[in-house]
Amino acid sequence: MKTERNILVAFLLNLFFSVFELIGGSITGSVAIVSDAIHDMGDAASIGISYYLEKKSKREPNDQYTYGYARYSVIGGFITTLILLIGSVVMIYHAAIKLADPTAIHYNGMIGFAVVGAAVNFCAAFFTRKGDSVNQKAVNLHMLEDVLGWVVVLIGAVVMKFTDFALIDPIMSIGVSSFILINAIKHLKTVAVLFLEKAPANIDVAELKSRLETIEGVCHVHHIHLWSIDAHNNLATLHAVTDEDPHKIKQALRAKLREYSVEHVTIEIETGNEYCDHSECHAKSIVHQDHHHHHH
Repeated sequence: MKTERNILVAFLLNLFFSVFELIGGSITGSVAIVSDAIHDMGDAASIGISYYLEKKSKREPNDQYTYGYARYSVIGGFITTLILLIGSVVMIYHAAIKLADPTAIHYNGMIGFAVVGAAVNFCAAFFTRKGDSVNQKAVNLHMLEDVLGWVVVLIGAVVMKFTDFALIDPIMSIGVSSFILINAIKHLKTVAVLFLEKAPANIDVAELKSRLETIEGVCHVHHIHLWSIDAHNNLATLHAVTDEDPHKIKQALRAKLREYSVEHVTIEIETGNEYCDHSECHAKSIVHQDHHHHHH
């Protein structure tokens, strides 16, 4: 599996690299480099978790996990994000201390580390650019952030070398950390929405309901439930009232739902006479006056 190999390469790159950075940060005395190191270490840990859970998430459904394992990948993204969140808060705190009490920095060493840093992370980003699971996206986003982080550090180091304005370093650190923090919070929202079984954002349930009710022979659709396993696989359950051939109706409903990228749907068919108030449903015009308020 290509995705997995890419994730593994990214993991090893990040792991070796974050150790290299910690050493670099302590030699040069740069808190910006240390904040990048913590960022990278968080990434390495999260990529490790992603790697393991991504493998698990590819398994087929079974009697225990009837929906399959796709949500493991989502949990991977969640843990990753949590690590980054905590890391960035810690870094902002350390940078703030340095703002109050700046220390000497070796600018040349810092420039050297930043060049190598940008290069290594660019390679890692290049390796993980493909892949479309929530998890892969999270991993690739980290990689791009790392490249950006290093470019910022490089520019800062060059400016400090010529101006000797040491406060730029903690300011950069706070910048990088805040950026990570904001992205982490955004990602947490995506994950929360999935676990709360919220309907997929691109589907308007009311519109879907009325589109389904325009199908020839369908009088009424109710109890629609829509949710997503991992932001790709959408599922639905619904009740449909009809007096036509149920097989034909089910096919029509499935086809319509596929337009909304709902691949898996469970349909409960009910006949008009199960509900006294739907008895007149054969007169199609009446359906659209929607006078049958949901009392079931």
